[in-house]
Amino acid sequence: MVSEKRDAGIEAVILRLLEVRGEGKTICPSEAARAVAGSEERAVWEPLMEVVRAVAERMVGDGKIVVTQKGRVVDGGTAKGAVRFRLR
Repeated sequence: MVSEKRDAGIEAVILRLLEVRGEGKTICPSEAARAVAGSEERAVWEPLMEVVRAVAERMVGDGKIVVTQKGRVVDGGTAKGAVRFRLR
């Protein structure tokens, strides 16, 4: 139950950040982690990165967002290196 509520909150943050950024624009997963953590201190937000990516993968499966790398849509579960999120 706690993780469902946490995941729903993370999803809402991702969607809000993308909507504010604008159509066709992307965000970095760390932007979502920082917003969820409420801190710019790396030691605070970095532990949330794995959860943010997992929530994003579910959102991809639900058709809400895509994961991109160097401007191309990629599989976020297998992509190595920096990725970004964009509304579908």
